[in-house]
Amino acid sequence: MYYINHIKYEKVNWLSQETPSYGGQAVIEGVMFGGKHINVTAVRRKNQEITFLEVPKSDKSWVTKLRKIPLLRGLVSIIDASAKGSKHLNYSAESYAEDELEPEDIEKEEAKPKKKDEGWSLGMIFGVAVMGILSFLFGKLIFTLVPVFVEDFLFKNVFDNYVLHNLIEGGIKMILLLVYLWAISQTPVIKRLFQYHGAEHKVISAFEAGEELTVQNVQKYSRLHYRCGSSFMMLTIILGVIIYSVVPWDNLWERVIQRIILLPVVIGVSFEVLKGTNAVREVPGLKYLGYPGLWLQLLTTKEPKDDQVEVSIASFNRMRELDAAIEARGYSEASVSGGILDPAKG
Repeated sequence: MYYINHIKYEKVNWLSQETPSYGGQAVIEGVMFGGKHINVTAVRRKNQEITFLEVPKSDKSWVTKLRKIPLLRGLVSIIDASAKGSKHLNYSAESYAEDELEPEDIEKEEAKPKKKDEGWSLGMIFGVAVMGILSFLFGKLIFTLVPVFVEDFLFKNVFDNYVLHNLIEGGIKMILLLVYLWAISQTPVIKRLFQYHGAEHKVISAFEAGEELTVQNVQKYSRLHYRCGSSFMMLTIILGVIIYSVVPWDNLWERVIQRIILLPVVIGVSFEVLKGTNAVREVPGLKYLGYPGLWLQLLTTKEPKDDQVEVSIASFNRMRELDAAIEARGYSEASVSGGILDPAKG
């Protein structure tokens, strides 16, 4: 069930009670944070009002069980994040489009009779989720296979050692990733997206340090964070070289098929390693294991402006407020999916 809540920034309730750490995902002109029981996207509108899309979590029991299985939980989490991220990104885009309407157009829209199926129908939700998942899988497949063909074209007859071919393939993949991220980061839209990404990291770091979440406090923290998806991308490249080298191949098509079959394995192992590097980041010497991912975040995050940090704080605190409300009322999957939350009251 989806809720859209309109609330002024000044009315956001700032909470200070301790809660488990949360992950977040930046969206265009807004930020999404996922809590224990709810996902919240905050978007700043053209009139400076901050509005929220609040989506209670209601995973099926079999999905919850899959999330507990090592290696498999990584793939499940990535696919789930792609689906949910698409829904929230769509809300952000719709909010932006709505703000671009002229006053007379808004009046016309409001005057139109509301259709029964208007809004987030089950078909729309399913369609957006499927598109998000397919986009992720297609992008990952392309990014995995293009370096294979490039390396084969350039070095096929230079040497026979397949491990060395794999290393060069990984190098090509790394170069393509860095060039791609640098190129898109030069566009105004993606630059703002990366600024919101940095704001999300700063808020999480400030919260984990026990700081009061004010703009001044949050801005003191680094825009880099160990649990970022950018670190995950870097790990898939590094660990992919190792995993692909375990299984030999004799020709290009064996190599392509191997990459496709082993892709879920690479994703699963990378997810577990990312969890591991985050767990040991306070251990002297072992914290450097997460540095490659942090270096990549120099491209995928930008220093945010104060107004972007405000949106991130609003999203985070609204998520915590609603999570606490669910806990206080007695959480159950049925109660969340049944819509016990009243976003207007919190």
